[in-house]
Amino acid sequence: MDSFTRDGLVFDVRDGGPADGDPVVLLHGFPQDAAAFTAVADQLHATGLRTLAPDQRGYSPGARPPGRAAYRLRELTDDVLALLDAAELGSAHVVGHDWGGIVGWALAAWHPERVRSLTALSVPHPAAMAKAFVTSDQALRSSYLALFQVPVLPERLLLAVGGEPLRRLLATSGLPADVADHYVRRMQEPEALSAALAWYRALPLDARNPVGRVRVPTLHVWSTRDAALGRTATEQTQAFVDAPYRLEVLEGVPHFIPEVAPDRVAELITEHVRAHG
Repeated sequence: MDSFTRDGLVFDVRDGGPADGDPVVLLHGFPQDAAAFTAVADQLHATGLRTLAPDQRGYSPGARPPGRAAYRLRELTDDVLALLDAAELGSAHVVGHDWGGIVGWALAAWHPERVRSLTALSVPHPAAMAKAFVTSDQALRSSYLALFQVPVLPERLLLAVGGEPLRRLLATSGLPADVADHYVRRMQEPEALSAALAWYRALPLDARNPVGRVRVPTLHVWSTRDAALGRTATEQTQAFVDAPYRLEVLEGVPHFIPEVAPDRVAELITEHVRAHG
């Protein structure tokens, strides 16, 4: 399967590994695409696992609806359910990084029957994140969220001079130059960056739709050089999981865990999937 559809939108998917392997859905964040998990997926395939890695809403050229309401969290999780339905899977293991991790948390809380296990890379449970805003430096770390709410200006700033500001931002966040260049090129596609930023702009619309407690086996992977996400929310996340929970801390690794530490990520995912298959 190289694509699936939902409500007239067409989503690109990388479907790899043994067709009869335990399925693992890989959800990327901002401003990535499914390529974020290429090295991880290759190693998962070698262990007998099947992976489904979509370019999510706003990132697939055929799935860029206008307006922030189209990017509410319920829409994003329903996209993953549509992927599972298209693949004829009742459930799957879910791995999410950055915004993909938020989708993973919500999917596990709202649809536990479809999630065999959750692996959240970088991002803590949303309730732990909210709590950390008033008990730590997390609000300062997340100050960019206010800028992203402003219409048009972030797009102009990040894509000025051929996307050089975005390229520098990604490079300082630890991404190799060739990977950063790939993401910049993708964000230069028509309406791509506005669609990606719409995930952030929809946040106020989700304020009355909390994620809630998670009751599926959960692996949370956080890295100590993550400038955007601090330790406080990470350490508070277990309080919102009513299931087997494991926190793995990667020392000296920056935010983009799948691209920078794929060997360790693949090892951890494989262990988690095998333990909760």
